[in-house]
Amino acid sequence: MPDMDDGLDRPTSRELTSLRPALGFLKPYRWHVAAASCALVVTASVTLSIGQGMRLLIDQGLSSGSTDLLVRSIGIFALLMVLLTIGTFIRFYFVSWVGERISADIRSAVFRHLIRLHPAFFETNLPTEIQSRITTDTTLLQTVIGSSISIALRNVLMFFGGLALLFYTNAKLSLIVIASVPFVVAPVVAFGRRVRRLSRISQDTLADVGSYAGESLRHIKVVQSFNHEHIDELAFEERVSIAFRVAVRRIRQRAWLVALVMLLVLSAIATMLWVGGQDVISGQISPGELAAFIFYAFIVAGSVGAISEVYSDLQRAAGAMERLVELLQSPSELLEPSEPAVLPSDGGALKVEAVSFSYPTRPDVEVVHEINLTVEPGEMVAIVGPSGAGKSTLFDLLQRFYDPTAGSVLFDGIDIRELALADVRSRIGFVPQDAVLFAGNIMTNLTYGKPDATAAQIDRALSLAHAKEFVGQLPDGLQTVVGEGGVGLSGGQKQRLAIARALLSEPKILLLDEATSALDADSEDHIRQSIAEMKGRCSILVIAHRLSTVRQADRILVMENGRLVASGSHDELVRNNELYARFARIQFTDEGISNSLGRRSTTG
Repeated sequence: MPDMDDGLDRPTSRELTSLRPALGFLKPYRWHVAAASCALVVTASVTLSIGQGMRLLIDQGLSSGSTDLLVRSIGIFALLMVLLTIGTFIRFYFVSWVGERISADIRSAVFRHLIRLHPAFFETNLPTEIQSRITTDTTLLQTVIGSSISIALRNVLMFFGGLALLFYTNAKLSLIVIASVPFVVAPVVAFGRRVRRLSRISQDTLADVGSYAGESLRHIKVVQSFNHEHIDELAFEERVSIAFRVAVRRIRQRAWLVALVMLLVLSAIATMLWVGGQDVISGQISPGELAAFIFYAFIVAGSVGAISEVYSDLQRAAGAMERLVELLQSPSELLEPSEPAVLPSDGGALKVEAVSFSYPTRPDVEVVHEINLTVEPGEMVAIVGPSGAGKSTLFDLLQRFYDPTAGSVLFDGIDIRELALADVRSRIGFVPQDAVLFAGNIMTNLTYGKPDATAAQIDRALSLAHAKEFVGQLPDGLQTVVGEGGVGLSGGQKQRLAIARALLSEPKILLLDEATSALDADSEDHIRQSIAEMKGRCSILVIAHRLSTVRQADRILVMENGRLVASGSHDELVRNNELYARFARIQFTDEGISNSLGRRSTTG
């Protein structure tokens, strides 16, 4: 799981208008914003009116020498403090709630858009960087929307209001506020510990959000191959909701902290007024205008400092919003038809017509060149060739992870570009060379492409993949947790589970990308038996380097440098194609050495 950063080193943007797209996410919560805005105006107005209350208190209440009038004036002041405390709590809570909610909505919107983008997008945009944008950049926006903007608006009101009222006052009262600092720091330390603890929990839940997004995006082909986008969206939104609930607990503590600090500060002001009032009664200092002046000077100075600090937050958030908008506006190169064609339910024929392809990042290099291929329903076709021949790229084109630069791929006579992506991929079962298992248990991995699978269907798929025996021997069976990437299982076990997962969705076409590579002889034999039992149930295209797997095929294709150079049976190709013959000789030599080593280890 990647380390979370606090976003302080994120690039800034001088164009604060970059924050404008975030306003669109505010619309569903306009009543929360209205409540926060009203509380903001009330708290600013009450705060500024306190200065005038101080002046009246000192000039009229104290100058008369009447204790009753003094007590009544203090009572009004106390009422204002209570009103200010309540308003501050409401403002902070609602503004922070909106910030967290908007941050959660933006995360979900970005993930929902990204998980449906074409895989080529993630070749030029690193998933780890995207993960950082989803987590850290949205956290910066949450800080701005849920705190900085409110602070900025409040201090702008306070600055101009205080500046105007300074013209009506004249000041010389001692700075008792300095003495109040320890009383303000004490609750900050006490509440701060709770806030920091909840902040760490909040960061952990955000890390979980980022980790889940990163895993899904790293394995985007598997996600899309099994039409798992919608399920991933729901699971991701659940994690976002958990992070949101933790954040609400944190902001509630912060709301109490801010309200208490405000109450203590105002209490310090009241103390200053009381001490100054006693001095006025005794004739040691001049009347209340001086106290009001000090108050407003304090307000103006504090507002200037707060606004300057908030501006840097706004710049960082504007830069974060620019990067998030880039993701939200990134178009998918795989366009779906407005009225997709419908595939026949009993089909399964595959045809590749003069297909050529170059990767977007390498447009000058043609990876596949004018491939023509027909696979009949139930037929097994093996594809062999050196690394870089274009075999895996052909599988990508069949699943429409990319569109060919020339030619077309047809399912039952229909160009796959005329079909819905979900229909294309629901027809295909894909087993990658490196079996991908997601964090969780065996059951969730098996039902990845078919969440509603019955126990009988799961049992049948495990049997066909020759995985039922080893799953049954695990302590928790199907509920066994495999860890991220399936670290708790062997390579052969992971491959057999990947085959069972692909078979569970009952595909018409099964794609096996070197399913027996890097496996021991026993695991290879199990997978070879699985392939044998699947023959005739669906069309099978297998990329293989092992002759034992290749010879199972009804037909063998040889690819070299992106071209289809030969087709036929094993014996025909050994006689007529030098590349395949060399491949066969190497395989026989390697198998002979392996058998010899096997006999030696047995006798030894």
